[in-house]
Amino acid sequence: MSTHDAGSASGPPAARSPEYRVAHLKDRLASGELGELGVRVEVRGGNVLVTGTVPSARYREEVLDLVREELAGLEVHCDIVVSEPSSPDHAEELS
Repeated sequence: MSTHDAGSASGPPAARSPEYRVAHLKDRLASGELGELGVRVEVRGGNVLVTGTVPSARYREEVLDLVREELAGLEVHCDIVVSEPSSPDHAEELS
């Protein structure tokens, strides 16, 4: 049985504790391509806080998809910043 199997002996995802679900999300983030991003997930009171900086909008969406999947039904606050470098929109004036 896969660790991602919702029908495991510990019950359906919504029945598990927020701490268990956050730990599972952290494992999934760490085990894949997203593991190097430095995304942090914490339980604070009855809420979950997801923070960090990712290199592109694509990675941000991948993290958010995992968060939605693993933490459905919980109050989640996401503050994930995209650090994608962009070219300046105007010339720099030097004096």
